[in-house]
Amino acid sequence: MLTFRVLVVTVVLIIALSGCKSAHDKIRSVVSNSNNSSSSGKPDDKGLIHSGTGTEKEQPAAGKTNVQGKVLFNQKPAANIEVKLCEKFNQYFGGCGGQTYTTRTDTNGEYLIKNVPPGIYEGLTAKVFDTPYYVFATSGFIASAKYKLEPDETFFAPDSNLFKSDLKVVNPKAGAKLGPNNIEIKWESYPDAAYYKFSINPDSSSGAQTNYDYINKRIDGTSYSLDKPLEAGSYRISVVAYNANDIKLAESASDIKFTVTGAATH
Repeated sequence: MLTFRVLVVTVVLIIALSGCKSAHDKIRSVVSNSNNSSSSGKPDDKGLIHSGTGTEKEQPAAGKTNVQGKVLFNQKPAANIEVKLCEKFNQYFGGCGGQTYTTRTDTNGEYLIKNVPPGIYEGLTAKVFDTPYYVFATSGFIASAKYKLEPDETFFAPDSNLFKSDLKVVNPKAGAKLGPNNIEIKWESYPDAAYYKFSINPDSSSGAQTNYDYINKRIDGTSYSLDKPLEAGSYRISVVAYNANDIKLAESASDIKFTVTGAATH
């Protein structure tokens, strides 16, 4: 979740940024009503996210706009999280640009960015704790979005759902060389996880091939024995943990690669 090596917010999910880093930001967005506000978090046909509804903490100055929202982890308030509103945003180079406004969440996970010029902003991000990862304020889109801020109004942003990148894969280990048959995927149980999804992504230049049965494969436990062999080549494995409300909690490191050698027995 993510990857900016900026991790994929509703403020997943990629990028070396000014405050946000690298084009591998993982961005994840889920909306809830927890700050007395409501927003679909979904862009319109012009790619713009409009304000939800809610109760203003403070009225903006004349001709200005306030931005109000909440940051959560596992549906609980995340305090002291850095939030940025960016006039410009390049997902693949540079990250935040133009006028940038920064604040932090309070003990209730809520933030207020006060008295910014109205207009269209290209980034609204929340930092994932003390990591270099960020998530965007969107709903279900693995990309940044544009936010339309109207004068003399408060923009109620979608809730930002953070996720971590500390899920531990036990098997296969990074750099492992395995035979093609009976490969076991195994990971450590993650707190409050209701289920997991794993993906095995091939490096096609190595001769490895995609098996779509092993892309976003849902597992209720913490291990799975592949019932189909993998072709020889190099693969990368990722595992993601979700809570009972389908909100992403954590994902494994993005660099766990292993190699399959030998001919598959079908």
